Amino acid sequence: MTTTITNATLTVTITEAVTLNGYDQGSSNVLSLPNIDEVVKRIVTVSTTETGLFSFAANVASQVAADSGGVRQASYIAGHFDHDTARYIRITNKDDTNHATLVFRGESGAEFAVMLDAGNSFIYCCDTTDGAGVVNTMDAHSAAQSHTLEALRDVTAQANAADVDLEVFVAAV
Repeated sequence: MTTTITNATLTVTITEAVTLNGYDQGSSNVLSLPNIDEVVKRIVTVSTTETGLFSFAANVASQVAADSGGVRQASYIAGHFDHDTARYIRITNKDDTNHATLVFRGESGAEFAVMLDAGNSFIYCCDTTDGAGVVNTMDAHSAAQSHTLEALRDVTAQANAADVDLEVFVAAV
């Protein structure tokens, strides 16, 4: 198959703007990610029941198969991704009232959860230096200094009191 898609650079700019007692305390940071040729941007509705957002694996065919950490979700409303091509992941809660709980699960089944309050965003850091994507990027352990990084397997979400809309943005090479 011949593609007509030309790789591009994704530029992510994070800016904080605040002046305290007349002094600028803001900051701006820029990250440039070259060779992006796949982008998924979706707004999905998440209910008060745990919902699969997206998953990662070495190949798409094995995405929803059972693995050493247990059975994956039956479906993922934002898609399946090759675990070593992901470069940037952002999830934004578009609700004005309710929060959602995001659960990040590793290949061993270990997981960690974060609350994503109304209007807030969560950026998951991919391995952009070595080009490994979400391979060896997370661990959940009772002692943070005793860890072995592993591949991110999937991300699920659950609204706290009523359905919430989440904007999901994933860029890959």
